[in-house]
Amino acid sequence: ERLETIEAGAFLCCERLQRIAIPLKRGLIVYDSVYHDYTQFDYCEQLATVDLIGGVYKTVASLHMKSWRTEMTAEINRINQVLPNRPDNQKTEEIQQWMESVMDKMDHYKAEHCRHV
Repeated sequence: ERLETIEAGAFLCCERLQRIAIPLKRGLIVYDSVYHDYTQFDYCEQLATVDLIGGVYKTVASLHMKSWRTEMTAEINRINQVLPNRPDNQKTEEIQQWMESVMDKMDHYKAEHCRHV
């Protein structure tokens, strides 16, 4: 949970990496200004699973509407469906976009939750 950033190229070409556990936070994956891309997990051929750590599941469980909880759970689980099929040079980009999507939806539902409470 205390992980602040994952620098560019940190696990680049780590062929045996299969699973990562990361916190959900903005700015975690640092943009590579040399390659003009996110490169942390590119060419990690076996990377297929991302687990979120921290309070994200507690936050989802506390959402007011069941449909919100269901949608958030589906979005969180989506990465593990699509990541194994992504080209090796696009794994980091997929993870980065997924994290942004989860955070944006979470922010939206937390705001909606506050309006209903």
